Amino acid sequence: MSNKSYVIWNNKGGVGKSTIVFHISTVYAQQHPERDVVVIDMCPQGNSSMMLLGGAKKGEAELNKLISINDPKTVVGYITEAITSMGNPTRPENYITKLYDINKNLTENIYLLSGDGNLELVAPLISERANARPISQADKPWEKAHSIIKNLTELKINSDRDVTFFIDTNPAFSIYTEIAILAGENLLVPINADDSSIFAIKGLFNLIYGSKALHPVYGNYTFASIVDKNGMRRPIIHSLLGNRFTQRIGAAHAFKALSIEATKKMYEEFQANPSRFRTPNTTINTQEDFEKEFTIELRDFNSAGVVAANSGLPLNSMSKNKYQVYGEDIQVSKEQREQCKKTIEELVAVI
Repeated sequence: MSNKSYVIWNNKGGVGKSTIVFHISTVYAQQHPERDVVVIDMCPQGNSSMMLLGGAKKGEAELNKLISINDPKTVVGYITEAITSMGNPTRPENYITKLYDINKNLTENIYLLSGDGNLELVAPLISERANARPISQADKPWEKAHSIIKNLTELKINSDRDVTFFIDTNPAFSIYTEIAILAGENLLVPINADDSSIFAIKGLFNLIYGSKALHPVYGNYTFASIVDKNGMRRPIIHSLLGNRFTQRIGAAHAFKALSIEATKKMYEEFQANPSRFRTPNTTINTQEDFEKEFTIELRDFNSAGVVAANSGLPLNSMSKNKYQVYGEDIQVSKEQREQCKKTIEELVAVI
């Protein structure tokens, strides 16, 4: 066994990346007590951090504490030390929070390198360092800057335990998104069944892996081209997470048709470039085979999802029929709790 890393990204907003990170990481930590789990929140909004830190006002307050100290216990603090020390932070554990100390709903083996709104402010500094003129043939400033989080995913939190990293991202393809994507060995792609998700799939491949034809003017300056020049590892696509596919199936045939079309785009890419995907467990001859192997449909978690996210409570730990969120009573039936538990545990089982 060894460390594993999963980056959750789609260049379309509103597909539920942060919520998925929260659900997957917390249940994965429960299911794998033999491993440490670290969530790295590379989104300036810090939504997954707030959920993990207790949700709602508590989560926001705890995140502000981490951001507000002189040496922020966040991705900004970590990246800043990595840049200013001309290498990697000497004590990365100084920036990582053991979540059980703050949120008792979680297990003791899950940790957080929290998000930070100031990530937008330090982005120009990271870009400046990445694009600096090399001082020797061996000097690779772009690779060094883009490996800051990847290097972290190769470390241990506790010396005798392997670690699974889940990396949350921002849809915008900024430099901190580039860093996040290169940190993951595996890519989990949330997709909604709509036209914009279909378009985003094409954009995802162009951005990460490059377009078929190199543009004569700016082709050499794209992220994909520079990754190639530096010989860096890209993540392979592990699974497509069909977020909210089931909420209207049966009520709208067009919605189902769009979900099939979105998966079709991925299947066509798999046919053309299978090396960009994980090795399948079965032979893939048809789109149906591909869907069964690579697509996982997440149900709409409705009130259960609202409670979980705003309470910092893993979906499969919900045991009551009524919860309070922002002073309002929310009903969560036993049937819904069981459905949510089954769905999220099936997802975690394939990671």
